[in-house]
Amino acid sequence: MFPRVILNGTLIKKSQQKKKISPCNYKERFFVLDTQDLKYSERRLGKKPTLKGSIQLSTIKCVEAVITDVPIPCNYKYPFQVFYDNYYLYIFAPDNDCRQTWIKALKEETKQNNLVTKFHPNFWINGKWECCQQKQKLATGCRVYDPVDFASKKPLPQTPESKMEFPYGGHQTVIALQDYTPQEDDHLPLQKHHEYVLINSCSSDCWTIQDDKGNVGLVPCTYITEKYGKNFERFMWYNKNMTRGKAEDLLMKEGKEGGFMVRDSSQAGFYTVSVFTRAPGPNMEKNPRVKHYQIRQTETKPASFYLADKYLFNTIPELILYHQHNAAGLITRLRHPITPNGAYSQEVSHSPQDQWEEIKPEELTLGQELGSGQFGVVVEGKWREKKVAVKMMKEGFISEEDFKDEAKVTMKLFHCKLVQLYGVCTQRSPICLVFEFMHNGCLSDYLKTRRGRLSPNVMLGMCLDVCEGMAYLESSNFIHRDLAARNCLVSKNNEVKVSDFGMTRFVFDDQYTSSQCSKFPVKWSPPEVLRYSKFSSKSDVWSFGVVMWEVYNEGRFPYENRTNAEVMDSLNAGQRLLMPRLAPKSVHLLMEECWEEKPEDRPTFAVLLHELASLSDL
Repeated sequence: MFPRVILNGTLIKKSQQKKKISPCNYKERFFVLDTQDLKYSERRLGKKPTLKGSIQLSTIKCVEAVITDVPIPCNYKYPFQVFYDNYYLYIFAPDNDCRQTWIKALKEETKQNNLVTKFHPNFWINGKWECCQQKQKLATGCRVYDPVDFASKKPLPQTPESKMEFPYGGHQTVIALQDYTPQEDDHLPLQKHHEYVLINSCSSDCWTIQDDKGNVGLVPCTYITEKYGKNFERFMWYNKNMTRGKAEDLLMKEGKEGGFMVRDSSQAGFYTVSVFTRAPGPNMEKNPRVKHYQIRQTETKPASFYLADKYLFNTIPELILYHQHNAAGLITRLRHPITPNGAYSQEVSHSPQDQWEEIKPEELTLGQELGSGQFGVVVEGKWREKKVAVKMMKEGFISEEDFKDEAKVTMKLFHCKLVQLYGVCTQRSPICLVFEFMHNGCLSDYLKTRRGRLSPNVMLGMCLDVCEGMAYLESSNFIHRDLAARNCLVSKNNEVKVSDFGMTRFVFDDQYTSSQCSKFPVKWSPPEVLRYSKFSSKSDVWSFGVVMWEVYNEGRFPYENRTNAEVMDSLNAGQRLLMPRLAPKSVHLLMEECWEEKPEDRPTFAVLLHELASLSDL
């Protein structure tokens, strides 16, 4: 019987340096975990994967995350360790969710092994353990090893009759609005939607909380909210005694698209969201204007809050945080909290990843135009002796705030199959984004110029590259919304990377409802986008199916010589793009899975990546 594949994906491994003279390096490898082994291979475009290493699961003694403050020199910043025989393998994941998925799967498969009782939570560096300073690599660990994955441990649910008792007495329950990874030793991690006990709220910046295991630590107070509470004073967006007229004057004066505030409604006990927009309305409302939305409550006990149907939240801070990222029925998303003195914040969260490197104008040399889009033009450039691509905002087509929003989105995303953003130059006009240079241009043009010269393996490798980048976006709760061959770029070594994040959105529930004014590419869009402007990772999957069709048609335009209206009619009638002449039947079947009518019937990118990888092994 063949071993069953449990998990696979691209990770980075550190050289094991089994000899003193072995070099220290970090290499991207495709890992496969099955019921017998953990294997890793090198993958090169157009060639079959080359097996570089294999570890029998029966030899593994410990699998655990590495907790360290040592700078990590590779692109992936979330390390974990596999201790087997007498060797340590350090593996780096792109995000914490990915790391926890691998740790959980490996622990599950090795829990019956002869495991260590203690492990080292930090790296072996420069001849010693960073955690305990022991100088023998095989020295006993300094922390007790738990073979059960921490993330899988959940406290038993409370019965209605019982109340959880804590050593600090009866304290208020708070809910995490979003995940939080601590950077300080005295801080606690947060998991979105999990409940915690509030111990101390005296500080204006950080509050002391306790988790369900009894651990006590600090967290930023804006990351948590009181369960069923109405204490909003600490949030920048709340203006307690603001009248409707004063709110309109203040928001109009600031004139920031998506500038907003929450204020007490004229109806006692209720709240109103006031938001500024320049977007044209369906009924020809005057422009610009301020829209007012009352925060409504359901009749259930306890009540849920909402601004638009189907988007219900337990607390008002949760509701505001959601609509800061997604318009979901509003005229625009809530971008900039406005305070009574007129100050505003462009930041939705306080993550250090939101910050970019500021590039000085004198360091940047601009060259010939490479291409242009709806909102920007891209030119060749040079920065710090490095060839770069510079995307400049077209004046009058997009606001500076929207352009900076694209930079913030792109800075959150870091993957070998995504085009890398180096920095932003805001000290010149127009402002510009500086990207890595992709020598072979966009994928659609690359395919056209090489018609008849691309092998089936090369085409499959292109689809794998795009799918890998999209699987990362999917795992990071981002949807692209404009995936097409024209928005994928080809590097000097013919590697394909996903680009153009101008329409990319971060989502909390894998769904984003666009405003009615948004434009989107009809020939790459699924029925739910065309009918209801509802985007999700599954609408990206539909677009990926069209990208595969473009690859195997060597860059031909989908639905050639047909208008958008005709395409919409054919999709409503259940018709789909025909099978490309160069596509194997197995690949066309994957395209058809991507084009299922119902989003829930389409595969995830993780599943597609697995299927495509298995085809590449044939």
